[in-house]
Amino acid sequence: MKKTCIVFLAFAGLLAVSSCGNRKTTEAETSVVRLFTVKNADAASVQEFPGRVKAAEEVNMAFKVSGTLMNVHVEEGGKVRKGQLVAEIDPRDYQVQLDAAEAEFMRVKSEAGRVMALYADSVSTADAYDKARYGLQQITAKYEHAKNQLADTKIYAPFDGFVQKRLFDPPTVVAAGMPVVTLVSGGRQEIEINIPASAYIHRDRMVSFHAAFDFLPGRDIPLHLISIAPKANANQLYTMRLSLPSDVSPQPSPGMNTMVKIESSDAAGKRVQIPSSALFKKEGKSCVWIYDEQSGTVRMRTVSVERLHTDGTAIVTDGLAAEEQVVATGVHNLTDGQKVQPMEEQSETNVGGLL
Repeated sequence: MKKTCIVFLAFAGLLAVSSCGNRKTTEAETSVVRLFTVKNADAASVQEFPGRVKAAEEVNMAFKVSGTLMNVHVEEGGKVRKGQLVAEIDPRDYQVQLDAAEAEFMRVKSEAGRVMALYADSVSTADAYDKARYGLQQITAKYEHAKNQLADTKIYAPFDGFVQKRLFDPPTVVAAGMPVVTLVSGGRQEIEINIPASAYIHRDRMVSFHAAFDFLPGRDIPLHLISIAPKANANQLYTMRLSLPSDVSPQPSPGMNTMVKIESSDAAGKRVQIPSSALFKKEGKSCVWIYDEQSGTVRMRTVSVERLHTDGTAIVTDGLAAEEQVVATGVHNLTDGQKVQPMEEQSETNVGGLL
């Protein structure tokens, strides 16, 4: 009887050990994992760049001819209208040249007229006719040049605006092409910023532009893109021009500093966001575990990661689609095809599962 009891106890012990082993094997095969539903990363990104207000038009007014500056009819800061006389040089020498050219023109014109009339009556030769015709063309061009030079002794405002700078006063002798007055356009102004190559290559994704000024607190002024320089400057930056709306009051003045916000959209339908903890390396490639709800297993998939954010998220450009589920934690302890059990989401009102 004693021997029978010992055998029974030993058999019961073996059953207990075998049961514990099966339970541990099952627990090892099925892991509890936290899942994350892949989200679209189409939310726009915003970058800020310093800028400066510039006049939409700015010109250095200069004479096409040289001479003694006689009058400057505008003052710095003064307002000018399109077509208004800005400055003039002494026209006496150019008036004399015009009078001489006009007299010569009238003489040659009369002589050419007589020769042409004789040629029409077959009295003059063809050689005389050609000389008269070409001589008239030559003196006509000389006469027109003298008239243009006299007209160029005055310069007029090409647009409505303001005098930014007055460079010379009478009776200074100025050379042709030497700036005398700088004019800037009034009304709507422009903003100029410089962007790096990393922003320039994504210029087709830029969707909106806003400017912020210290004298307009709390307001973002919408801007309209005018142009982006196709070539980088000496600092390897690309110049961007943006126009301010004309209804902004007060209107910013040229030279003011501003900050420009550029909002860019991501490539639609391709970029998704996942936790960076869902990523792991396999043979040098970035991978994630995809959860198959029907089989309750995970499968490894290679993905392309664009960048990692400091907030613990990652932007994936290829390999994942929105609404797929990936394993968010414990990714280094799983194997391909392994069965897993999703962790139950905690209620926002039952923190810690105490209720």
